[in-house]
Amino acid sequence: MSSALSRFALPKHVLMLGLALVPAGLAGCTHYQPAPQAFQEATIQPYRLDSGDRLRITVFEQTGLTNSYSVDQAGYISFPLIGQVPARGRTLPELEKAIAQKLQQGYLRDPDVTIEIDRYRSIFVMGEVGQPGQYSYVAGMTVQNAIAIAGGFSPRANQRDVDVTRKINGEIMTGRVTISDPILAGDTLYVRERLF
Repeated sequence: MSSALSRFALPKHVLMLGLALVPAGLAGCTHYQPAPQAFQEATIQPYRLDSGDRLRITVFEQTGLTNSYSVDQAGYISFPLIGQVPARGRTLPELEKAIAQKLQQGYLRDPDVTIEIDRYRSIFVMGEVGQPGQYSYVAGMTVQNAIAIAGGFSPRANQRDVDVTRKINGEIMTGRVTISDPILAGDTLYVRERLF
């Protein structure tokens, strides 16, 4: 029996080469690398507006202008008197300044504009969770919080880390982060199935 098996055994050098290639092949299977440095930096930068954010804009002593406004799919808010104002990629102080400058052009002498987030754009939790879907973002949320809102991990979930897709400076990036990492409004989280 052993002599029959030895006829099918691979030569030692072919077997060693095959074993050497296994880790390289497995490394190619990991689709995403650890999160780029920009991921961590984005979580400590001032919040940048995008489609889906709803803003509470107050113009001091101008009740007709004070209201809630949404950033549309094109990245603009439609504001009375001045029309479309680009909001995508701007911080709240930048948008306050832009609106005040437009209002000064023939409408108000010295407008005092303040903006706060009324509702952040949604996050998406996909993969091995109880209820994949779209959820409301809350400031300070972590990966673990988002997974809990989405019904927790499924029995097959990899609970160590998740893949997060995030828009940073107009560029869409994906990286692998731990479950204690902070997330941002608009992020998409994907919980992978564990291998074992």
